[in-house]
Amino acid sequence: MTETPLSRFPLRPPDELPADLAERYAEVAERSGFLPNVFAALAWRPDEARAFFAMHDALMDKETPGLSKADRELIVVATSAGNDCLYCVVAHGAVARIRARDPYIADQVAVDWRKAPLSPRMHAVLTVATRLAADPAAVTADDLASLAEHGLTEDDVWDVGMITSFFALSNRLAHFAALAPNPEFFLMGRLPRGTEGAAGSAG
Repeated sequence: MTETPLSRFPLRPPDELPADLAERYAEVAERSGFLPNVFAALAWRPDEARAFFAMHDALMDKETPGLSKADRELIVVATSAGNDCLYCVVAHGAVARIRARDPYIADQVAVDWRKAPLSPRMHAVLTVATRLAADPAAVTADDLASLAEHGLTEDDVWDVGMITSFFALSNRLAHFAALAPNPEFFLMGRLPRGTEGAAGSAG
């Protein structure tokens, strides 16, 4: 079987990374058990890698009453599915399964979020997010007001727009570079931790 290249663009050897990125990448690989391909793909442009991951962390590594960390991941899954981004659907679907403690929810949202077993609040969130991803000019003040009616604060509403917009960039970059999802993502959150490798080798 022919091995799929990680990216269409150059890959920077790990020992040539700037010290701050090398430290971060090592922490991510240790915590996850592997280095997600998007990290490796961005390594050749260190300034952009720093900015990309800083924006990611600012949007995704916080939890509010209106938008949990799992909710934030499901926004990424739904909008990335609309943008046909395999990398982001698979990678963020894995994180969504873990954060939601639900092995099915990411697949349901990726295929048809309208039929997924979500709260009315999250249905409203994904209605607005997917509209923004598909047809930005179609989003109205009434759409934003509908989110407030479901308990989102002004900061939460802004986050819905920022997460959707940031991952629209990420989706397009993943398409442009032809990023392939790491195999490890496919089983994450589906089985008890530590059993993924055994299941993956069966068959």
